[in-house]
Amino acid sequence: MTPQRVTLITLGVADLDRARAFYAALGWTPAAAQDEVVFYQMNGLVLGLFGKSDLAADQGRPGAALGTGAMTLAQNFPTEAEVDAAYDRAIAAGATALKRPEKVFWGGYSGYFADPDGHVWELAMNPFWPLAPDGSLTLPDAP
Repeated sequence: MTPQRVTLITLGVADLDRARAFYAALGWTPAAAQDEVVFYQMNGLVLGLFGKSDLAADQGRPGAALGTGAMTLAQNFPTEAEVDAAYDRAIAAGATALKRPEKVFWGGYSGYFADPDGHVWELAMNPFWPLAPDGSLTLPDAP
């Protein structure tokens, strides 16, 4: 088993119902849910939304103040038009606009928004990283 992998990303959220409604407005459908957590099946991994206080307790840190914004999650798209459409959908769903998609110095096209809990998402089209038909990404020179 390769040690270089991520199978689950969990985001702490202040209001699970609000977070579920936001991701539903983006077109996401939960694969499983319990009272304090919801899971979305993605290409080869799972994204979880977990109430912040419940997540802190699950981590063995009850009462810890969990933060956001120190990392970026990203979705790559095959075209600039798809980046724009995804960005507009996120803003319409209640995301905070951070940087409208634009051509960037490294030769691609990208923009940023924050979900209602402040988790930052980048939406990008990278001409140097072709996507598989299912939308998954493997770096061109990766083994």
